[in-house]
Amino acid sequence: MAKPAHIAIIMDGNGRWAKARGLPRAAGHRAGVEALRETVRAAGDMRIPWLTVYAFSSENWSRPKSEVSDLMGLLKLFIRRDLAELHQNGVRVLVIGDRENLARDIKLLLEEAEVLTEANTSMNLVIAFNYGARDEIARAARKLVRAAREGRLAPDQVTPETFEAFLDTAAMPDPDLVIRTSGEQRLSNFLLWQTAYSELVFMPCYWPDFDRRKLVEAIEIFSARDRRFGGVTPQDVAL
Repeated sequence: MAKPAHIAIIMDGNGRWAKARGLPRAAGHRAGVEALRETVRAAGDMRIPWLTVYAFSSENWSRPKSEVSDLMGLLKLFIRRDLAELHQNGVRVLVIGDRENLARDIKLLLEEAEVLTEANTSMNLVIAFNYGARDEIARAARKLVRAAREGRLAPDQVTPETFEAFLDTAAMPDPDLVIRTSGEQRLSNFLLWQTAYSELVFMPCYWPDFDRRKLVEAIEIFSARDRRFGGVTPQDVAL
């Protein structure tokens, strides 16, 4: 079974999972953290080099303040409770997204996770926090314009490759597989540049019900795909 080198996950459906059980949305988010913990462990056991998770989008700030507060609390809990285990298992933590206006305690927590694990090599866990793909592309464009104004980049040097160097994901491989739970079939402003040739797998389960078995199922679906990256296979040419 061919395994993807980079899996990205849109963890969707916490609220609906809770509603279906007559529970508050906060209970769904707590269950979602447990699913994340199991998925990270499973990916590590399967020796997946890169795992990116959509933890908090730049649009999520519009949710009720109580829910945002719960989500921030869960982020803190996940990092404080799991960081030692991640570090012990050789996981490097990286964070993408706009940090400029984050609360100081959140910003320091994210930096702590990155600094502590920066030398680890067994697996890369990328946390997309306060992240939106359009915002990322706009920020990259601003950096590119500054580089041009300072004479570090000429207009005819702007290529997809040079532009990528200004993205949050510079030096990271593009996702081979994007998984979205809850049955919704859209990217929701997630890694729009990087997923140009990713395989998309939409799972019908809500995120809290996602587990090791479902991760294997998604990888099996990926393995059955014929990835051509815009080209054709020799068999197609023969036809």
